[in-house]
Amino acid sequence: MQTQKLKNRWLIAASAVGIHISIGSVYAYSVMTNPVKDFFDVDGSVIKWAFKIAILLLGLSAAFLGRWVEKVGPKVSGTTAGIFYGIGILGSGLAVQLEALWLFYLCYGVIGGIGLGLGYITPVSTLVKWFPDRRGLATGMAIMGFGFAALIFGPVMQSLFESVGVSNAFYILGLIYMVLILSSARYIERPPVGYLPDGFKLGEGKTIKKDMANITANASLKTPRFYYIWIMMFINIACGIAIISAASPMMQEKLNYTPMEAAGIVGLIGVFNGLGRIMWSTLSDYLGRANTYIIFFGFQILAFYFLPQITMELAFLIVLFTVITMYGGGFATLPAFLGDLFGTKQLGAIHGMVLAAWGLAGVVGPTVYDMVKTATGSLDTTLKVFAGLFIIAFLVSLLMKRTVVRAHKTQENENKTVKKKLRVAFKH
Repeated sequence: MQTQKLKNRWLIAASAVGIHISIGSVYAYSVMTNPVKDFFDVDGSVIKWAFKIAILLLGLSAAFLGRWVEKVGPKVSGTTAGIFYGIGILGSGLAVQLEALWLFYLCYGVIGGIGLGLGYITPVSTLVKWFPDRRGLATGMAIMGFGFAALIFGPVMQSLFESVGVSNAFYILGLIYMVLILSSARYIERPPVGYLPDGFKLGEGKTIKKDMANITANASLKTPRFYYIWIMMFINIACGIAIISAASPMMQEKLNYTPMEAAGIVGLIGVFNGLGRIMWSTLSDYLGRANTYIIFFGFQILAFYFLPQITMELAFLIVLFTVITMYGGGFATLPAFLGDLFGTKQLGAIHGMVLAAWGLAGVVGPTVYDMVKTATGSLDTTLKVFAGLFIIAFLVSLLMKRTVVRAHKTQENENKTVKKKLRVAFKH
């Protein structure tokens, strides 16, 4: 009987990047705000609700459809993501053409948002299974695509709006995204059961560190470490999104930048967001996942507390961009960390439940920023509030580290006991 040829895991990773680059174009939403608001004759803040709905649906669909993604596999869920996201963007073009704002919210926000959630979690658990030896690198590559997408599709969007008009631009973009996602989904699939990369054989050669557990999504909810990672992600995302959403006015206030100069910094934030995703997730393979988050939060306590007091332009920007790399790095390191903590049995479902923190943090972070800034009139006080939140995240990350260390000690003791019993049995 002929065995099926094993697919190239690096092409699987490339397929994951194809999906994430497509759905990551949602981060270029600001490019379409002005052209779209003119069609509907409303304020830009009204149009931004479609983006907020999309991010909310991303979190909700990731949380509630994660088990379905694990059940049907990446090919089916990836194809479904491509159909939903493609139809969402195509429908947005129709909404603009008909000047129907409710249809724009439905297509871009709800239908497109479901595609976002499915597309985000689909490749991740698959990549973790294909790269048990380099989980951080593999998931970092895919999620880096999500971070860099705005740099690629932002200029493309602007060019299309100017050359073919707004509704036609949506039609073209919808087709591009659908083709990219559907073609990527055709190649991506799970590895065979018990797959190990070349050079990694059970009992010989290089070894792969055993996961702390291999449990279901329901079982993960009964462990303290699920809630530790949820809190850590919520705080990292809430504070990071708040800074990103307020970057332009903050540059103008603290460094006396012109609006155009501040816009340039916003573009660079996108670069460092993407770079942080591949850099930190790759480093986490060597530093350890728990240690990586401890570094994130320890640095950001100091960064958010002292940032308002930094007057030197270069130092201010270095600290700001480092914070942004850690915001992106938190996303990219998460799937690999979840694999370490809970195994790969229902990783997509668990990842989806943790991503519910994204939908909530996307609303809470900017709202807290605006409330404190309005109440105090001070950027200094606002950033110190976020520094306080990072103290909580830092303490939780230390609890997580203790949990990880204890689990690995327990595993070592169990392995020693098993080996001892085997030696005794062999002697007899």
